[in-house]
Parts: sequence; structure tokens; C-alpha cells
Amino acid sequence: MGGQNTELHDNPLLAGGGLPRFDQIEPEHIVPAVRHVLAEVERELVNLENNLTPTWSGLMEPLEQLDRPFEYAWSPVKHLFGVKNSPELRQAYETVLSEVVQFTLRAKQSQPIYEAMKAIQQGDVWNSLHEAQQRIIGTRLLHAELAGIGLKDDNRARFNQIAQELSQLSTDFANHVLDATKDYELILTDKSDIEGLPPSLLQLAAHSYNEAQVNNEKSDQALAKATADNGPWRFTLEGPILVPFLEHCRRRDLREELYRAFINRAAEGELDNSEIIVRTLQLRRESAQLLGYKTYAQVSLADKMASDVAAVEQMFETLRSASWEPAQKDLQDLKQLAAESDVTEPIMHWDVAFWAERLREKRFDYTDEQLRPYFPLERVLDGLFLLVTKLFNISVTPADKEAPVWHPDVRFFKITDGSGNQIAAFFLDPYSRPQDKRNGAWMDECLSRRRISNALQLPVAHLVCNGTPPLGNKPSLMTFREVETLFHEFGHGLQHMLTTVDYADAAGINGVEWDAVELPSQFMENWCYHKPTLLGFSGHFETGEPLPDDLFEKIRAARTYRSASLMLRQLLFGMTDMTLHNDFDPDSSETVFDLHRRISEKASVLPLLPDDRSLCAFQHIFSGSYAAGYYSYKWAEVLSADTFSAFEEAGLDNDQAVIATGRRFRDTVLALGGSRHPMQIFTDFRGREPNPEALLHHSGLA
Repeated sequence: MGGQNTELHDNPLLAGGGLPRFDQIEPEHIVPAVRHVLAEVERELVNLENNLTPTWSGLMEPLEQLDRPFEYAWSPVKHLFGVKNSPELRQAYETVLSEVVQFTLRAKQSQPIYEAMKAIQQGDVWNSLHEAQQRIIGTRLLHAELAGIGLKDDNRARFNQIAQELSQLSTDFANHVLDATKDYELILTDKSDIEGLPPSLLQLAAHSYNEAQVNNEKSDQALAKATADNGPWRFTLEGPILVPFLEHCRRRDLREELYRAFINRAAEGELDNSEIIVRTLQLRRESAQLLGYKTYAQVSLADKMASDVAAVEQMFETLRSASWEPAQKDLQDLKQLAAESDVTEPIMHWDVAFWAERLREKRFDYTDEQLRPYFPLERVLDGLFLLVTKLFNISVTPADKEAPVWHPDVRFFKITDGSGNQIAAFFLDPYSRPQDKRNGAWMDECLSRRRISNALQLPVAHLVCNGTPPLGNKPSLMTFREVETLFHEFGHGLQHMLTTVDYADAAGINGVEWDAVELPSQFMENWCYHKPTLLGFSGHFETGEPLPDDLFEKIRAARTYRSASLMLRQLLFGMTDMTLHNDFDPDSSETVFDLHRRISEKASVLPLLPDDRSLCAFQHIFSGSYAAGYYSYKWAEVLSADTFSAFEEAGLDNDQAVIATGRRFRDTVLALGGSRHPMQIFTDFRGREPNPEALLHHSGLA
């Protein structure tokens, strides 16, 4: 017992204050810390149930305090699961995962707490509460109902059993995708195979080969070190390698090989996610029906802006019909260019990126490789920080030595207001690390803004990207898409960090309807096409020269290039997700892959291949938070496009008008978070409800 106490005493997950001790957290800390916190919080929950008063201070404040230990003992573990995955961490994570899920359900299903919140809502005290407090109670009640508080006996036991199994399936799904991505490699040694590939990709592929030798513990053998000029070159399924390979590789058979490997990740052998998908859909449907809903989609929409599935489908059709003919023209243009280049084979999926890039080069006369030298990460960050300083009257300053980090590449920054007072901070993990970091880019909470006694805990964010790392003596030189991704994630971070709400349940993105969460992130992407902003974040890594005017004009002209095809690609994801969770019977003879392909016939001018198994890596809906909610990207894009149009109407060249509009955006969308309904917040900012025409206009589809 004494050893256990010592172990807990030194355990960094039990710090309970300051920033998480990421430099000290090891897998062996996880199980004892999480179990200790669960036992403590269970005692506090029982005490609250036995001694609560149906008032804000007598119920809601102590309830919020129950969440705090999880910020230190569980949130860092979930974070490390995504950015520093290892067999040891996985084992520890999965050991306590079911116990965390069990406690979460136990808390949401607490009858005394539910009844007390109902009493507040229906009592005299209700009208004395702030709107944010009322929203928090309303949301907690809804989430209790969606967590099965109304279920009795066997039904509740079954519901909880399903929740446990779904949590494990989600974890397995993510692990399989990470492992399958990591397991694939295509090693080339012949220079004729790499013709057309840009130097930056060859450098990355040589670096990838050398890293693999080190990781395979072959570095002490007499193996020649790969170089960009002479190889060997190792190509993988991670974004910074896969995308430029498909865009530039002249060997059609190699493009096909990599493309097929990508659409079949986690689709065979021990890592096959096919059965996990079917089981997940069965369990989600069963849990929805236990709650009295017909489908899981109805459960998902119960706490979103969209009123029902019909409203989502109406948006899908509005955008799909506007995109269909222009997307067919996009494909025809590629076929024509291929024919002019004496290609006789039909355009296949592995050809689209290649010919789209050739057509873009021909039509707009620039390449990604020409742009990269102008977008070193440091310069892009400087420009991004200048923009938010101007728009929102804040300052961003590096504070790298002031925070423990989980990897040497991770940076730390502080945010201060116009008076120089610190109001927030964030970690930035910018580069791809396929051996232990999942694909994609995301913002997550490290710490929420909340009151603790009389002190204010400031919000801290995690901003995670998978960009091109520095290589040799060159800094990280970003593609333009990586620049947009950084701006996107920073938009999420701004909503988390610039909140003025002091209740964690409604601060930042908390309590925001999920289909409105993408508004600030997509809004920030628009600034990448604003000339003064872009010139502010571009600068040649060797000379410091800003991006030439002619290159900027080409980028702007190319903004809507193939926008209809890209629109349909997102609609295919969203329509498949919604159909799987609303209309599909997982016990029917039609497979999920048949359904995906069937939907692609009306949402893609080049329908999916019969053997496409890309659903096996669709992490957003099978191991993320977007189940029956992937439509949220397009729903929020309507809001974000209309938001940016407010700046356009004010006059993007009118500094005072832009600053005034920026302050209004900060004081509404960014400040209020989940404290008001997003439609009311949008109307506060815009003066009216959103209009989808702005999105079609920005996409060149109006």
C-alpha cells in the first residue's frame, strides 16, 4: 500500500494544476492515476447526490468541479493516444477506457442530479439565471436523456453495455488505421521510376527511408544512407507523401498501386475494420431505438442546429445540384488534356490528381513546388499572428521554455489581450510523424476556461497538424493546402482561447452545436486568399522576398479550380455518413461498401471502384465525433462563407472597417461559445440569418 501511495504521489497525471506534465507522463502512470481519480470522483459524486441543493451554486458548480480531475488525469492520455501512440500506451489506455466510460454514463444517469436540474428548470430560480447557465442546464438534461437516464433495469444495462462496446470498437478502429498506414511502404531505387516527382517529395521519401531503417533497428548494418538524388526512396500513405506522389508520378502503374493501397487501408487481415463498421452501425441503431428514436441519425441531430434529417438532405441536394454539371465539365477537361497528351487509357481514380495538377499548371502556370519556398512555417506563423492581432486585438508570443512538451518539435505560445494580460495559451504540434501520430489535423482542449475558487483558469489548446517536416538544412516548407489547414485549426483554437464564458460547459467550443463548430475554422481559411494577409505570411526562406504578385494572382484565380468536384467529394462523405446512420440496415444483404458506391453514382462523376474499401479508414465517423454529423462541415461552411462576406461588404481594403468587423466577430462568435444558440450568435454578428448563396459564390458555383 505504501508503494502505491508513493506511486500516486509522484504521478504526473495527478498534478491537478498548471500545465500537464507531458515530458514526465509514461504509460505506467496511466492506470493507477485514472483509477485513483475515478475512485475520488465517485466519492464526490455520491456526496453531491446525497447533499445537493437545486440551485446553481448548490448543484451546477460542484458538478463542474467533478470534471476538473479528468482534465489532468484523462485528457492528456487521450491526447497522447493521438500524438504519441505506442503499444504500451495503448495497453494502458484500453485497460481503463471501459472504467472511464462506465463512470461517464453513471454520472449522466444520476437520477438525483437529473431531478435537481429539472427542479431548477421548472422552479422560480430559473428566471434569475443567466442565459449561459440556462443553456448549460438544458444541454446537461438533454445529454442525460441521450445517455439513457430514462431507461429502466434491463434496458439501461443493455444501453450501458452497448456504450462500452462502442468505445472499444472506436479505439480498435483508430489503432487499425494507424497501424495499416504505418505498415505500407513502396520503395523505389530506379531513377526512371521517380521522373516528374518534385525535389521536396524526393527529399521527404529519402528521409522516410532513413527513418524506417532506424526504426527497424537496421541502422548499425552496412546500409547506404538514402539521398534525394540517388535514393532509395520510400513512399507511404501519409498525406505529405501520398498527395504529391499521386499528383506528379508519371508511372501510372505506381500511382494505381499507391491509390489502391490507400483506399484499402485497414480493410484486410488482422487490421480489417469491415466487421467493426457493421458492428458499430448495429449497436448505434440499437442504442437509438432503446432511447425511443428510430435511427441513430435522429439521436445525433437531437443536439445540433439542423432541425432534422430532411433539412440536412435539402442542403445536400442544393449543393449537389449546383455542383453536378460543373463537376462533369471538370472531368471532361481532364479527359481532353490526357487525350491531347496522347493518352489512350480512360481516366481512372489514380489519374485524376495527376491530370488535375497538369491542367492546373497549364491553366494557371504555377506548381506547388514554386510556392513551397515562400511558405516556411515560421514565416506563415508570423503572418497568421499579425492577422489575428489586427482582427481581434490580441498578441501571440512564443513561450517554448515555459511548458513541458511530448516531442521536441512541439511549440508553446501565449496569447495576451490589448492590455498585455495573458488570456490563453496553446501547444502547436506541426509535423507528420507516421510512426506514432494519427493522420489529419485537429484542435483539442488542453485546459478549459473556468473559475476555480476565486481564480480564473485560462484556456489552453492543442493545435495538431501533419505538415511537411524540416529536412536537412531546410525549414518546414509548406504546401498552400498545409497553410490553409494551419489557418483552419487556428480558427478552432481562437474559439477555444478567446471565449469570455467562465463556465467550462459553455466556454469555447463546449456546448456549441456540432454543426456550428466549424464556423471559425473555415472562416479563417478565407484569409489565405486576401492579398495583404498572404503577403504578410509569405517570404522566400532564403531571400525573404514576399510572394511575387503574379504568383498571388494565379493562386487567387485557381481558388475555385475544380471546386465543384471538391464539393461533391465532401458531399459524398456526408451523404454516405447520413445514409449509413439513417436509412441503412446493417443486417441487410447490401454491404456498407455497396451503399458507398451506390451513393457515389449520384455524388461523384467518377463513381467509386467496386473494390473501394475506404470506409475502413473513415475515422471521422467510426472513431471520431462526426457520426451522422459529417454534414457539419458543409453546414458550417454556409455560415463561415456568409461570415467572411460581412468583411467583404465592409471593404477588405478598409482597415478600420475590417478591424471593427473583426471585433464584432470576436465579441460574438469567438467570445460567446456555447452560451447562446449559434443561430442567435450568428444573427448577433451578421444582423440576419445565414444565406447559402455566399458559399456558392465563394465556390464559383453561384
